[in-house]
Amino acid sequence: MTRTASTMLELGTPAPDFRLPEPVTDREVSLDDFRDAPALLVTFICNHCPYVRHIRRRLAELVRDYQGKGLAAVGINSNDVAHYPDDAPEKMIEEVRNIGYTFPYLYDETQEVAKAYRAACTPDFFLFDRNRRLVYRGQFDDARPGNDAPVTGRDLAAAIDAVLAGRAVPTDQKPSLGCNIKWKPGNEPDFY
Repeated sequence: MTRTASTMLELGTPAPDFRLPEPVTDREVSLDDFRDAPALLVTFICNHCPYVRHIRRRLAELVRDYQGKGLAAVGINSNDVAHYPDDAPEKMIEEVRNIGYTFPYLYDETQEVAKAYRAACTPDFFLFDRNRRLVYRGQFDDARPGNDAPVTGRDLAAAIDAVLAGRAVPTDQKPSLGCNIKWKPGNEPDFY
C-alpha cells in the first residue's frame, strides 16, 4: 500500500461534471442529478483499500445522518479492476449491501472523472456548496489504520455542518491520506 495524500484541489473550484454507471441499479448517475441539494459530497473510495475499510462503516453512518438534513453524496471507484479485481463492479454491489451505503457508488472505468477532480487517494473527499463550488477537500478525521485515533468523521462533519448552516468552511484543512488510486498502466495523471 502506498500512502498518498490528497492533491488539495483549489477551494472554489466548480464541481467537474460526471455521468457514471451505478452497478447496484444498472443506471447512470450524473452531477446534474444532485442540482437541488444544498451540499454535495463526492468521495473517491474503493473496496480493498485499508484506509477506506478503516472508516467505511462510520462514513456510511455519517452520510445517512446528513442526508435527511440536505446532504447529497456519491461514492466513486476509479481503480484499475484488471489489476485490482476486488474493486470490480460486482464487488461494489456486495460492498454497498454489506456496509449499508445509502448513496450511489459509481464506477469510473476510464478514470477520467478521478483526473477531473484531481483525486489522488482513497478515500479522497470533495464537499461542494449549493453553487457546486469546492469548500472542503480534506480528511475524514485523524484516524488511520494502525493508530489509536477514534473513527469519528469529525473533520468532514464540521465542514458539512458549516455548509448546511450557510457558514463559511474554515480553509485550514488537513489532506486526506490513503492508498493511491490504482491507475491503469499508461493512464497515470500528471498531478502527482
